[in-house]
Amino acid sequence: MNKKNVLLFFLTLCIEAVITYFVAQKFSVRFIEVMGIIGAICSVLLVFLTSGGGSFSNFFTGRNAGMTGIIQKREDFVFKRGPVFFASVVFFGIGLIFFILLVTLVIPPVQ
Repeated sequence: MNKKNVLLFFLTLCIEAVITYFVAQKFSVRFIEVMGIIGAICSVLLVFLTSGGGSFSNFFTGRNAGMTGIIQKREDFVFKRGPVFFASVVFFGIGLIFFILLVTLVIPPVQ
């Protein structure tokens, strides 16, 4: 990985951590309790935002073809993996591990 990708990776982790911190403060829960949920939401959003083609593109192409009568070539779904997506998946994985440890009572509940 070059320096740009490493920087994007850690910047994404920091941004997701800050979002998780504010969500945890807002709902008065521990940071590790919402970490997996925020990581999953960010991962799903990044898949939709960084991909090309697919159902969204086909919907708009079909709508435009219905309105104008011009049939366009359909785009195949292309997912562009990058350091931001991988950082989000790592954040989700860490959050999932912490959640499993919370459920199995390895990490004790707050008194």
